[in-house]
Parts: sequence; C-alpha cells; structure tokens
Amino acid sequence: MDCFASLAMTSIGMLPILNVIAATTFAAALSSRSMDPVLPLVAGDFAVTVATAASLSSAVALSFAFAQPILGAIADIYGKARLMILCLALLGVASWLGAIATSFQMLFVSRILVGIAAGGTFPIAMGLASDLVPTAQRQVALGRVLAGAMSGNLLGATASGIIADFLGWRGVLSVLGAIIVAASGVVLVGLRRGGIVSKPSGMSLAALKDGYRTIIANPNARVCFTAVFVEGALVLGLFSFVAAFLFELGETRASIPGIVIAAFAVGGLLYTMSVSRMLPKFGSKSLMIGGAAVVAIQFVIVAFGPRWEVQAISLLLMGWGFYSLHGSLQVFSSDLAPEARASALSLHAFFFFLGQAVGPIVYGYELHHLGKFATLLLSAVAILALGIIAAQMLHRKPGEVDEMVDF
Repeated sequence: MDCFASLAMTSIGMLPILNVIAATTFAAALSSRSMDPVLPLVAGDFAVTVATAASLSSAVALSFAFAQPILGAIADIYGKARLMILCLALLGVASWLGAIATSFQMLFVSRILVGIAAGGTFPIAMGLASDLVPTAQRQVALGRVLAGAMSGNLLGATASGIIADFLGWRGVLSVLGAIIVAASGVVLVGLRRGGIVSKPSGMSLAALKDGYRTIIANPNARVCFTAVFVEGALVLGLFSFVAAFLFELGETRASIPGIVIAAFAVGGLLYTMSVSRMLPKFGSKSLMIGGAAVVAIQFVIVAFGPRWEVQAISLLLMGWGFYSLHGSLQVFSSDLAPEARASALSLHAFFFFLGQAVGPIVYGYELHHLGKFATLLLSAVAILALGIIAAQMLHRKPGEVDEMVDF
C-alpha cells in the first residue's frame, strides 16, 4: 500500500483523495438520517402510528449492522473502492424507491436497502482510507473521513425538514436520491483519476478465511469490539430519551431535542478539526481516557436536569469526547488484520451498531427501575471505566508510535 499512501498526499483534480472518500460518508449519513424529522408525515400518509413509523429507523440500523460481515468480505475480495461506489449508487436508487412507495411495507423494504447500501459505504470508506495512509497518520485521515459523516448527520436532519415543508417526505427522498446518485458519479471519477478503482484486491476466499482467523486471534479484537459495543449502547442509546428528559423539564417544543442532539454532531466535527493537534501532544491512549472522562462528566451534568441550553453544550462536549475515544478505537480496529481490513472495520461497525440497538432497551429498563439520576451516574462510571480499561489493554505492534502528519 505504499503507492496508495503517496496517492493520499496528492490531489485528484481539485480534490484530495481523502476528500473524495469523505464525500461517500457524507452521502451515506445524509440518507441514513433523512427520515427522522418526517416520521409524523409518513405516519399520517400511511395511517400508522408514529411508533410504527419509527421502525423505519430501526430497519436502517439493523440492516446496516447485520450486513457488515458479508459486505466486509466482499470488499476484501473484489475491492473496497468498487463496492463502495456500487453501494453508493444503490443508496440513491433505494431512496427513489422509497419516494414512490405505495405502502408502508414497501417503504420499510426500501429503508432496509438503504441500511445495506449505507453499510457498504461508511465502513468500507474507512477501510479504504486506512489503506491509503500508514498507522502513524491514520487517526487524522479517518477524522477527515468522519467529518464527512458528521456533516451528513447534521445536514440530513435539518435539510430534510426544510425540504419536507415544500415537497413533503416523498420530495425529501427524491432530492436525496438525486444528490447521492450524483455523488456516486463524482466519487467514481475521483477515484479512477487516482488509479484506485482499477486496482483489484487480489484476495482469494482462502486468504479471506485466514484474515478472519487473524482478526479473531488478535487480542486487540476482543477489546475493540467489546468497547465499541458498550460505547454505542451507553452514548448513542441515550439519544432516544433526550426528548423525554426535556419534556420532564417542561420543554415541549419538538425542535429543541433536535437542536440538543445535533450539538453532539457539532462536537464530533470539532474533534475532526482538533485531532491533528491533540494526537502528537497526548497520544491515542490519553485521548481515549480523556475523551471517556469528558463524556462521563456530561452524563453527570445531564443527570441533574439543567436547561436545554446547558444540555446542548453538554452534548457538544460529549460528542467531542466520544469521538476522541471512538476514533482511537477505530485506528486499532483498522490494524487488526491489514490484509482483511474491510472485514475488520465491518465487524467494528457491526458491534457498534448492535450496541446502538441494545442501548435504548437497557436505558428503558434502568430508567424504569433506577430512575434518571442513578441510571446516568452508572453510565458515567461505565464509560470512564471503559476508556481506562481499553487504553490499558490495547497494544500497538513494536515500533508503532503516535506520530502525525497533518492532512
């Protein structure tokens, strides 16, 4: 991958390769979050409850998670760039299918396709970016790709609401489908100019099996996959209850929970802008512990039930801390088996999204039996312990250091 590493430092036309890959994660995140603000409109159109309409979000998350082992294997055998572009085009087509859905069931199936297609874009994009740069510079490179996803998360929720006011929820899916199909063309042209799409992986099925054995045998795998499952449950599982917490404080405006949750994504963007300066000063393990500590403090602050403005600031800081921890875990996952990197990062995504699916269930049980304050205090202790334990248990290969090159 030395030639790929040099390519990452050059330009493709006017855009660096990493920015082209970031466009893929932007499009995937844009599509994945697009339906959240318009679920009441969908419920009204198809005469279903809002709770039933909310299952569309679960369809995306679960299909994203369970497709990961298969998509990672396909990417390692047939090429990451090829699969990424194909899934990006499928993402646009799936959005169009949703726009013309004549029943809720048809819309549900289209969201399953969206989840599968998104699952073949974001983790694969991370794997491709990891191929392009050596370990020492990888956390900054992944931060740039992650910035695309954070921007998509922010714009997906806000833009879809604005579009829906003029064109309805079907208009949201139609416009997004057009944007994503256009993005797939831009990514195809960009990566072809860089000579990446034309390069096959050269991996056989037998070699892939060896790659999975290497992943499983690596002691870092158990730490990484357990950690991302727990952090997904603890942090992202909280989002389902932000509106309920605010409602208890008398804040009934529907827009406010959206603003508070969006602050988390802003914190993620701040992480991507600051990681190139923080990593050489502190190293990845200190970032893991520090990020976990920041998240733990925000859990405690939210537990006291302050005004929504304070909670928005807390979630912004939580976003920064979360991605300081998660971004470091991502780098370790990318090195579990370099010859099967897409498979390793797809398993990483599988456990992360599985944690997100389990999180609301665990929070619901704890809030019912322990109450809000005790539940969030437990979450604070758990995330801090997770950061410390993961930093102690994860080990780099001999000779690897936290050196940095700013991209």
